[in-house]
Amino acid sequence: MIKSIIPGILVGVTALWLAQPAMAAEQTTAADVSKQTGETWNTIKAYSVDKKKEAVAYGKQLMKDTDAKITQLEAKGSKASGEAKARYEKEIKDLKVMRANAAAKLDKMEKESGNAWNDTKLGFADAYRDLQGAYHKAVGQFK
Repeated sequence: MIKSIIPGILVGVTALWLAQPAMAAEQTTAADVSKQTGETWNTIKAYSVDKKKEAVAYGKQLMKDTDAKITQLEAKGSKASGEAKARYEKEIKDLKVMRANAAAKLDKMEKESGNAWNDTKLGFADAYRDLQGAYHKAVGQFK
């Protein structure tokens, strides 16, 4: 029973963390970001093929939350000017490429089964971890 509760708790904690505005993310230390991203990555990895639907739903929520964060970054970028605006645009473009990669891996994860599912699950976990790292790096540049 505890094993079935722990992923739910981690999902809730991660969702709350991801829902924080970009400004709050700027106040987070690199160690905090690394820890939170690592916990999310471990949560994704822990899903078995029997929990595939839950894993995919979790991944979709992560992507939705990431989309909201990118949208917030775009809003801040639209208010910038000159070199700062160009930096925002470049970072956002790079994030969208990484987001598309993670989304493609999530789509593949949803379609796979058995051993192939486990491989694609790990691929999505890695892509999502990289996306979050890039997001926090981008936000850190605009403090």
